[in-house]
Amino acid sequence: MKNHRYEFATTGDINAFFGLMLDNLAGLILTVSLLSTIFNFPAEFAFQYMIPGTAIGVMVGDLLFFLLAFHHSKSTGNTKVTAMPLGLDTPSTIGMCLFVLGPAFSSARKERLLAENGIVEMGSSTIEDLIQQISPERLLEIDFMAADFAWKIGIFAIFISGLIKFAFAFGAGWLRQWVPRAGLLGSLAAIAVVLIAFNPLVEICRIPIVGIVSLAMILVTLIGRVKLPGKIPPALAAVLVSCALYYLVMEVDTRLHTQFIPKEENLFDAKDALLPSGWMTVFSFAWFTPETFEATLGYLPLIIPFAIGTVIGGIDCAESAASVGDDFHTGTVIGVEALATLAASLCGGVVQTTPYIGHPAYKAMGGRAMYTLMTAMFIGAAGLTGFFVYFYIFVPKVAIYSILIFIGLEISAQSFHVTPRRHYSALALACLPALAKLVMIYQPQGESINTIQQLAGGFIITSLIWASALAFIIDRRFLMAAGFFLIASVFALFGVIHSPFPDDQMFFISDLDDQNQQAVLSFVFGYLIVAIILPIMHFTMKNQLQPINSDEEFENLP
Repeated sequence: MKNHRYEFATTGDINAFFGLMLDNLAGLILTVSLLSTIFNFPAEFAFQYMIPGTAIGVMVGDLLFFLLAFHHSKSTGNTKVTAMPLGLDTPSTIGMCLFVLGPAFSSARKERLLAENGIVEMGSSTIEDLIQQISPERLLEIDFMAADFAWKIGIFAIFISGLIKFAFAFGAGWLRQWVPRAGLLGSLAAIAVVLIAFNPLVEICRIPIVGIVSLAMILVTLIGRVKLPGKIPPALAAVLVSCALYYLVMEVDTRLHTQFIPKEENLFDAKDALLPSGWMTVFSFAWFTPETFEATLGYLPLIIPFAIGTVIGGIDCAESAASVGDDFHTGTVIGVEALATLAASLCGGVVQTTPYIGHPAYKAMGGRAMYTLMTAMFIGAAGLTGFFVYFYIFVPKVAIYSILIFIGLEISAQSFHVTPRRHYSALALACLPALAKLVMIYQPQGESINTIQQLAGGFIITSLIWASALAFIIDRRFLMAAGFFLIASVFALFGVIHSPFPDDQMFFISDLDDQNQQAVLSFVFGYLIVAIILPIMHFTMKNQLQPINSDEEFENLP
């Protein structure tokens, strides 16, 4: 009798685990980083209250998909089922941080600072003026009260998202039938390009000597589909190389008294984030009040599209899985993500979960179901024990953000791929309101504005070089791509691109002050390192790097 025992674990699950785990780890890091850097949200509050529940959502979802894979194998007789991957929804992560949690925190903080100083309206005072008038200890108390208010709104928002998903789990078909795909995916494409990809790009360009190398590795391996020797997971390789380069440059800074790596100080003790217990106060249901609901209502125009977006994404993910032989029931897939999102909210999470579109990629890696179980256990443990804080502190953000740029590019490319060509202009139109929001986010913010200014310098030439280099990478013409990176290095050296001056003026490097010299040389060395790495890959991986001459050849790559 033929054996139909499910082969739920293979060596391919190791590669698949690192890919899925790092995507989720990047989402958690992004949540804390966006809130703390842009809004001065207390990171210790996020570790104690927000991260555990958010991690629980991932754990519940991946455990359910792990079990669903067994059920599917038993009902179909397929012994090589690959479980559906699930994780934090990146558009929602950025959207919740920038448009819900951050503004709610800032608004509550402002009100409490005014009340603390006995002021009814701001008048000519600024937030900085108000902060100067109170003690650091009291300021921390005010920040925690404001963070608690934002947290409760986040919980309610994710709870509503879960309910919306459950409603659509029983009838998502009509949504796809009556709403144009350009409308459904337009906002996601806009978020993908303008926010998911752009925000991490700003962070990468703060440390381009590391960030450009990390991004190049991601473009080569994940966009260009070049497999690394030894089947090393691309995301893991990019993170390891970036970490090594980051700490190497830090050592150079120490010895040569340069500052290619900006000095960053953690204003909290990592031990305070271990074994978090603050999140358990969620079970008092103090967030489930008419006041919180009323405050959350104002954010529904953002909450509802994000929830619907993940429903559409879940449908697409189910279809994608079916195309490679794993035909999961679409309603069940959406039901699982609804349960995971509700579980996150009921445990204090603030970011919704969603199935990942990369199911065929995980199957191609040889993954079965074990990789989702491993991801569930790792992310759950990281959030509940608090050891995630050490990843946040010791893994440089620049090493993670290149993965997010890849996600943004993929979501955008997928949106265009599945939208009728005649509707492309509708997708482009959807980006315009997002660009307006981007301008509002980055209205003068010190270092961020300086970085954006340098990134924008000579933007037409930068765009030409980047797009050409990536096109050659995709076509496996690494020497040509290296040539463009070398040109970028030379152009950056003279300010043709990435000039640190507002008027984009060119210069001789010897005429710059120390600060601007290091800002310029960081780009120069970043491009130069990539221009050296690509020829090395070309000559050591010749058998794999046969030129691609058509879309069909590229789409048929494993």
